[in-house]
Amino acid sequence: MKHWWQESVVYQIYPRSFCDSNGDGIGDLRGIIQKLEYLAYLGVDVIWLCPVYASPNEDNGYDVSDYTAIHPDFGTMEDMDELIDKAREHGIKIIMDIIANHTSDQHPWFIEAGKSRDSIYRDYYVFRPDQGGLPSDLQSIFLGPAWDKHPRLGDYYLHLFAKSQPDLNWHHPEVRENINGILNFWLDKGIGGFRFDVIDLIAKEIDKGIIADGPKLHEYIQEMNRKSFGQHDVLTVGETWGATVEKAKKYSNPDGSEFSMIFNFSHILLDSLPGKEKWDYIDLDLLKLKNVFDQQQTQLYQAGWNSLFWNNHDLPRIVSRWGNDQEYRVQCAKMFGILLHFMQGTPYIYQGEELGMTNVRFDDFADYRDIETKNMIDQRRKAGYSEESIRNAIWKIGRDNARTPMQWDATRNAGFTTGEPWIKLNPNYPQINVASQIDDEESVLQLMRKLIWYRKESELKTLIRDGSFNLILTQHPDIFAYQRTYSGEQLTVICNFHGNECSLDLDTTNWVRILGNYSGKDAEIGLHLRPYEAVVFRGEVGQKTGLRD
Repeated sequence: MKHWWQESVVYQIYPRSFCDSNGDGIGDLRGIIQKLEYLAYLGVDVIWLCPVYASPNEDNGYDVSDYTAIHPDFGTMEDMDELIDKAREHGIKIIMDIIANHTSDQHPWFIEAGKSRDSIYRDYYVFRPDQGGLPSDLQSIFLGPAWDKHPRLGDYYLHLFAKSQPDLNWHHPEVRENINGILNFWLDKGIGGFRFDVIDLIAKEIDKGIIADGPKLHEYIQEMNRKSFGQHDVLTVGETWGATVEKAKKYSNPDGSEFSMIFNFSHILLDSLPGKEKWDYIDLDLLKLKNVFDQQQTQLYQAGWNSLFWNNHDLPRIVSRWGNDQEYRVQCAKMFGILLHFMQGTPYIYQGEELGMTNVRFDDFADYRDIETKNMIDQRRKAGYSEESIRNAIWKIGRDNARTPMQWDATRNAGFTTGEPWIKLNPNYPQINVASQIDDEESVLQLMRKLIWYRKESELKTLIRDGSFNLILTQHPDIFAYQRTYSGEQLTVICNFHGNECSLDLDTTNWVRILGNYSGKDAEIGLHLRPYEAVVFRGEVGQKTGLRD
């Protein structure tokens, strides 16, 4: 059975940084409504909306105080209803971001839980009595102990993220029922699905040292499916940082008992040092990257479904992380797009990715807004790290790299706001923006539109959706190449992942070149690949290729 989301392209919006309609420096729902025509022009048909719920904003909305109310910074529930309706008119569905692992400490449940040890809400969270120190040495993902003492009760409560984000106790049936009620509230409004934040943490068994992938995880997801979204034709995607391909098969089982798909981050975490913090990094190992994608594409084939992504609100921009965002920025941005969009799965485009937006380099630590980044700065200063080493780490992988305002044009504040933006813009916005690319046929934006067209409208869309995957040139140190095959037809995608030129033993005589990332009269080069060059060929299965590993 084929599903609509298998032919869809999702566009992720970080509302705070997308478009400000009222000049207060913060993006909002009406700003998104104003840009629906642009998103329809791009060709996407789903918007993943990062949290717009009521929140103290300690973690930019991922600390929810009311799941059925809109934060005033973003507008009103009437604005939200209008966004859902107007998006539908443009053929676009909205998927909401559900933060079900934890709430804000300002959520009524936690406030009530803190009034008395006899409160009926105490079991909504994970409390432990003070027995002379922290219940365990467990560390928060945002750095520091994962336990904090409640100021009124004197008991410790668990927070795997910030102190203001107490973890919910999913083993308590009423928590699960309340979450289902929240999901059904939004489904009744006609949304197109959900993205579930850190969903692999919900079934933790803290006293047994089990944080992710608790024994009851899939039982809880299946229960949630039965009681909420499983009754609707919607897209669901789980954020699962520790997922393997085998785990992905369970989450995205074609029987529809859990999610449509998950975010499998195994291809993103390859430049992290084992046993060290994410702020320590090494250069990417291309052979490992190819191997991980090969596993995802072949082992999930007809056994699950892939999400395809390079970027999101938690990740640095790929064009800066693994590419050359200066001399070859345009070629790199196009190459990453081509490599990903011809694979099997549902692509996710993070706002600005379609322009080749880059990481930002703030020299002043005070310009950063992300709570995780601020915690890292404090911790590393206390540990004696140099200011330069801290700054270099933030420039490389800090989350604010993805959170600077969307670059619409070259006017003041990039057309994002008429006021003072909540976070500084990337200084390169006069050169990199929508207005400068929308009429430029050689721009990153126009290439992304072509990639979406191939997936959704072209005669190759069935091959892209259903074709098998075969990694080729597996040991080549610079080239990432693969073939997709379906019903006697084949696509060959060849990408030079590095900044050096290289030649291939490649006979393209019987192939038709359909796409590339270099422009001009030299665009037909096939045997010799320039820095970060990507080419896509179409041919029939069985034709002589000349490809040699």
